[in-house]
Amino acid sequence: MTEVDSSTLDPSTGSPTPIEEFEVASLKNPDYVRKFDRVIDDLQDVYSHKIRPLEKAYNFEHFSNSAPLGNDDIAAKPMVLLIGQYSTGKTTFINSLLKKSYPSSHIGVEPTTDRFVAVMDNPTERIIPGNAAAVSSALPFKGLDKFGQAFLSRFQVSQTPSSVLQNFTIVDTPGILSGDKQRNRGYDYTSVIEWFAERADLVLLLFDSHKLDISNELKSAIHALKGHEEKVRVVLNKSDMVNQQQLMRVYGALMWSLGKVVHTPEVMRVYLVSIWLERPPNAFDDCRSLLDQEKKDLLMDLQQLPINAAIRKVNEIVKRARLARVHALIMAHLREQMPSFYGKAAALKQLSDNLPKEFQLVSKKYRLPMGDFPDVEKFKEALYGMKFEQFGALNEKLLMASDEALGTDLPELLQRLPHHSTFTGTTAKPEIDSEDESLEEEGNQKRGLTRQGTRSRYAPVKPERDMTAIVYNIILFTLVLFFATVVGGGVAVKMGWVDGLGPLVELLRP
Repeated sequence: MTEVDSSTLDPSTGSPTPIEEFEVASLKNPDYVRKFDRVIDDLQDVYSHKIRPLEKAYNFEHFSNSAPLGNDDIAAKPMVLLIGQYSTGKTTFINSLLKKSYPSSHIGVEPTTDRFVAVMDNPTERIIPGNAAAVSSALPFKGLDKFGQAFLSRFQVSQTPSSVLQNFTIVDTPGILSGDKQRNRGYDYTSVIEWFAERADLVLLLFDSHKLDISNELKSAIHALKGHEEKVRVVLNKSDMVNQQQLMRVYGALMWSLGKVVHTPEVMRVYLVSIWLERPPNAFDDCRSLLDQEKKDLLMDLQQLPINAAIRKVNEIVKRARLARVHALIMAHLREQMPSFYGKAAALKQLSDNLPKEFQLVSKKYRLPMGDFPDVEKFKEALYGMKFEQFGALNEKLLMASDEALGTDLPELLQRLPHHSTFTGTTAKPEIDSEDESLEEEGNQKRGLTRQGTRSRYAPVKPERDMTAIVYNIILFTLVLFFATVVGGGVAVKMGWVDGLGPLVELLRP
């Protein structure tokens, strides 16, 4: 077990303080790391062999605005995304963690209102500009180059040695000012937030106890988190700048403001904290025990990120595979509705105008929940300008591979992960069962890719065959074959390419 200096112990309990416990987080547990790495390796194989081919065949990334996942994305450390308006203390929050966990570090994050900053661990302190970070194979930011130079010039990676950052990466977003002062950033701010939210393991929305208004840009950023609500936590910072009675009113006002923007039935977890590098003299102490406990809960949630990282990665791959599967069935259905010879442009326009009805037909035909379908307006916008040749026909081989991943491979990976409560420090010793030991002895053999199992419940239901269409195709094929034979034979006779065909030649000869 890692030795903890007595000066870092909580005087009331004699145990390590929450921040110091970061130094004994689960990623330093060799047994957990071994199991974690095996699961990540298999997850990469399942995605690249069974899910990525389906995405590629039906151009999934064009419609979902989601770049393909590389091995670096899947194996990356957990990511914490901070979003908040200016003066909410995002920079102070990061520097407080870094300085308390690594006292000799003099590198922090500079306050900024116009820059995305990814703070990562590295033995030496350095800053990597956005253009270099977007092409580096060692960093999980390859997909950011699609947002253009205007964004990359306002993005950087700050690396510094830190025991905290050994367990996760922190991404600080530009501080949002009230009103429309920053709406013209030169790049799509909301799409960038959506890109990071998709890859983040935890999203912290920071609010100031004196600034609870939600500007238009912050509202757009919160809307970009749709589909990732389970990752979002709310932090009410500087809570000791008001007294106990005022804090109750501030909390109620915050929940009322969020209720108008975040449309979820569940109440979001709100942490009442006050994080300062140096505590101001006018701070109130009547809620000090509550704020300290809330801060401890927040830091414990951050500490648990490495433990839950593999579970979240499997969950994200499952979510992506479900969306890609529905997308493939939609594209195959639209292709079936297109004419064979002419009128394709008019038919495509008609299909685009009737997308809600087409989605319902696909849902009924394949028994798919409407919650898995994409946004109609975004799908229609992506459909504009598409060519008929870009629509893939129904490929059951690819669908079966994704079905096997959803029904067998990914659930098995979850079963191989340790329980959440098993790893709360270096004292945790995960028990590796005999199956895991045998898998470890197999070395580099691929696991889960040759499994023979029954058809999973995700397998698509085959639509009933249209007998009229079958008869029509048979008649059409027969007529084409007949005319090709007659015309070909006539040409051959005229050119003198055949001889001695008997009565057939005499019949065709003029």
